[in-house]
Amino acid sequence: QVQLVESGGGLVQAGGSLRLSCADSGRTLSSYFVAWFRQAPGKEREFVQGISWSGSSTYYADSVKGRFTISRDNAKNTVYLQMNSLKPEDTAVYYCAARRTYNDNFKAYDYWGQGTQVTVSS
Repeated sequence: QVQLVESGGGLVQAGGSLRLSCADSGRTLSSYFVAWFRQAPGKEREFVQGISWSGSSTYYADSVKGRFTISRDNAKNTVYLQMNSLKPEDTAVYYCAARRTYNDNFKAYDYWGQGTQVTVSS
C-alpha cells in the first residue's frame, strides 16, 4: 500500500528556492508513476511535474518549465521537486500523488499525500 508524506514546504521570497520531498512509508513507490500537483485558493488542482517509475521520463507544466525539476531515489522511496526562481504565483498547497502510469489529470490518481504549503512573497 502506498502511503505518501510530503515535506519541505515553507515561506520564501520571490526568486528563492525550495525542495519538496515525497516519501512513501509503504516502501512500494518504486513501482509507481509519481506526480506533483498544486492547488491555490479558489483554483482547481493542477499538474506540475511527473516522473516515471524508473526516472527515465519526466513531464512538466509549461508554467514551471526551466524552473522546477522532479527527480526520484527509489532506494529511499522518495521523489523530490526542486523549485528554483520561485514566483508569487507559485504559492499553493503542493501534493504528491501516485498511480501506475502517466496522467496529468488529478482525478486519475489513486494515492495522495496530505499536502505541504508553499508561500512565495513578493
